[in-house]
Amino acid sequence: MEEKKIYGKEIADRINEQTIQFIEKCKLNHQRIPKLAVLLVGNSPASLSYVAGFEKICAKVGMLYELITMDENISEEELIQVVQKCNQEKTIDGILIQMPLPKHIHSDKVIEALDPKKDVDGFHPMNVGKLVMGQDAFVPCTALSAMAFIEEADVDLKGKEVVILGRSNVIGKPAAHLCLAKHATVTVCHSRTQHIEQVCQRADVVIAAMGQAKLVNENWIKEGAVVIDVGVNRDSDGKLCGDVDLERVIDRVSRISPVPKGVGVVTNAMLLQNAIKAYQMKGE
Repeated sequence: MEEKKIYGKEIADRINEQTIQFIEKCKLNHQRIPKLAVLLVGNSPASLSYVAGFEKICAKVGMLYELITMDENISEEELIQVVQKCNQEKTIDGILIQMPLPKHIHSDKVIEALDPKKDVDGFHPMNVGKLVMGQDAFVPCTALSAMAFIEEADVDLKGKEVVILGRSNVIGKPAAHLCLAKHATVTVCHSRTQHIEQVCQRADVVIAAMGQAKLVNENWIKEGAVVIDVGVNRDSDGKLCGDVDLERVIDRVSRISPVPKGVGVVTNAMLLQNAIKAYQMKGE
């Protein structure tokens, strides 16, 4: 059954190698090196761990990295001023605002203050709108990662039925538009969907992103389906797991991404590709 599993490391290594080659080319041509700026408000352990991962991968591929830290009591206006300063800084190509922000700050207002051309997370309304319209845009990295796994499974989505479990702005909604662009028939399910199990049974491809540990079992999956598990949860034993009960569904699927070692491994690599894209858009 091991051959059915699609691991993220090989995909991430391939993407990171493309980033390395691009940066090496910049050096050879005596061009500026691409730079990612990460804005961190407060010092929650989870956020600190997350941004440390960005610093590590930037060092690995040779991308410049700047961490801008702010006190958790910073005002919304002051944070927006920091964002605008990064917008104007020509040496910064991509800006990532570490979420969640403190409760007194409206995330939407801060995201709207971003230069859409530096929005490597793909959350600015301009990029969301372009994605919906089928135009070139920055797309949330988790959704891009899920698509990379579908490609790795060698699935041509044209005419296929895709069921997406979850409607978040991070994965569900953008993944739906990416699949539509590949000419799939897409159904987005969520917590209010009636007969969700029966809907899922129709799918040639399932993207599971509802945040419910081992929600999806063999009764949800048709024979030969491809399953991309984006969920990150803890099971009753405290072990890391996805939205899919892998042990129960693996006999039915043709390919599946496991949790851990699956989609999450690829997300940071995709974000750096978005930073490269932002750099290229400047035409330097």
